[in-house]
Amino acid sequence: MSLSWPWALLALLAIPLVIAAWWWTRRRRRRGAVRVTSIALVRASLPGRTRWRRLIPTALLLLGLAVLGVGAARPQATVPVPSSSGTIMLALDVSGSMCSTDVRPNRITAAQDAAGAFIKSEAGGPRIGLVAFAGTAGVLVTPTTDQGALRHALSGLSTSRGTAIGQGILTSLDAIAQVDPSVAPTGARPASAHGDAHDVIVVLTDGSNNAGVDPQTAARQAAARGVRVFTIGFGTTNPAPLVCSGSQFGGFGGSGYGGGYGGGFSGRNPLVADYGALRQIASTTGGKFYRAQNADQLKAALGNLSGRFTIIREHLDLAAWFAGFGGLFIAAALALSLWWNRTRPSSSQVSLVQRGGP
Repeated sequence: MSLSWPWALLALLAIPLVIAAWWWTRRRRRRGAVRVTSIALVRASLPGRTRWRRLIPTALLLLGLAVLGVGAARPQATVPVPSSSGTIMLALDVSGSMCSTDVRPNRITAAQDAAGAFIKSEAGGPRIGLVAFAGTAGVLVTPTTDQGALRHALSGLSTSRGTAIGQGILTSLDAIAQVDPSVAPTGARPASAHGDAHDVIVVLTDGSNNAGVDPQTAARQAAARGVRVFTIGFGTTNPAPLVCSGSQFGGFGGSGYGGGYGGGFSGRNPLVADYGALRQIASTTGGKFYRAQNADQLKAALGNLSGRFTIIREHLDLAAWFAGFGGLFIAAALALSLWWNRTRPSSSQVSLVQRGGP
């Protein structure tokens, strides 16, 4: 729970003032006490009350003042709420290593099938956009609810040289900014983000970044805009032949490509995702990292993410509840005080009435 106006807690100073006033009143009453010769007569004329009954109204009054004081500070609770108004950007790796056959029939086909199943499961929900990245990144489909356009774009994926994970994140951010005014584009200064935004990015990759902007820099850009990035490291560590269909093979070309994988890996296996970097991206943005070594695990990872996309965390103002309960406690204190201090005939008075006396 957080407080919007913490300085309003100064209102709680009223509690010690009330206690001091109560103590001072009791002290003055003791000084002005009148001596009588018969304690029994005084007791008979007073309504019988136990000590705890005398303290209950005071305790309720102090509790009510405390609750009202906290309510004045505008307490807020962060609660998970469902949302279907956001945007999901699928950023898919289409580097040459996606032709690896360690996942049958190959990685890119398994990714197309899993992404297609995920898009179908989100029908009627948030907008979905599609970004493909290799050495550079590009928007294939702007955020939309048109599932036909998304499936058509998926079927046309083709591989290319390089792996620009950071650029894929920034391109996804710009695509979100085009449809969500609350998200600033990457060239503008973002407003302060409070909690989780309604928009998320899913990065599916089987390699490590070797082109474009550093992924951690891109992750900080997303975090500054309140956009969560969920990462999926795809593929196994087992070497396998690279086999793509004619439509999936986009042509690598260029000199120094390093056998079809691309250079700049600094000794890393180009067929293995950089799991540490992907975990860091997710951690920086408040997302989550998943590892998928086969097609079933990839579909399960995307299926698990679906529930996380539609649940965001928002701040619920609790001031009205505190005001209501504080007023209730004070009203109860006054009611009990009036009821227990009402004028009632003593036993001696009842006896006189029964005897016909004055």
